[in-house]
Amino acid sequence: MEFRLTYSGLLRTNASVQDKMYLRRCFHAQLVELWNQVPLRDFRDLLNPAPASGQISIIQPLGPFQFAPLVTQRIHLVCELEITLLRPEPPGSVITQSGDIDNRLKTLFDGLRMPRHLAELVPSDSPKSNETPFFCLLEDDNLVTKVAVVTDRLLARVPNAGHVLLLIRVTTSATKMIYKNMGLA
Repeated sequence: MEFRLTYSGLLRTNASVQDKMYLRRCFHAQLVELWNQVPLRDFRDLLNPAPASGQISIIQPLGPFQFAPLVTQRIHLVCELEITLLRPEPPGSVITQSGDIDNRLKTLFDGLRMPRHLAELVPSDSPKSNETPFFCLLEDDNLVTKVAVVTDRLLARVPNAGHVLLLIRVTTSATKMIYKNMGLA
């Protein structure tokens, strides 16, 4: 399966828990739409938090949230990411006024995956009305098997130098074919 996620906004180096949750919420809104379309619409039984015996659920509770990562070991999916990062700086600037690329990408990967521990959630945060389940791309960023990154100049007026426009092409594949991942790989 192949699709694209986008993001326009701040992408900080060494981002806070709040910054990463903001990214998750941006991607959640897009993933809600993806789950309402074919082929994912036909796999909504994976979202049952209490599956019947022999059934699979991708729901993973953490604190008050019920996370639903699409790329998860439970259904033997991995993915490749092709990232285009547009930023308001000259091409070739690896160390930028808004921070180095590798730490900004680390922030992005954290925003694409579900939190691992309660410490990665804002203590007072809880799901909003449309966030159960809370969709995210990755169970863990170790399920990314390939990353390609292209950076270029963002030719638009932005509020500050940390603003980026991201285009993320996601390609999922299966490490093992099972009934519950056919059509998703």
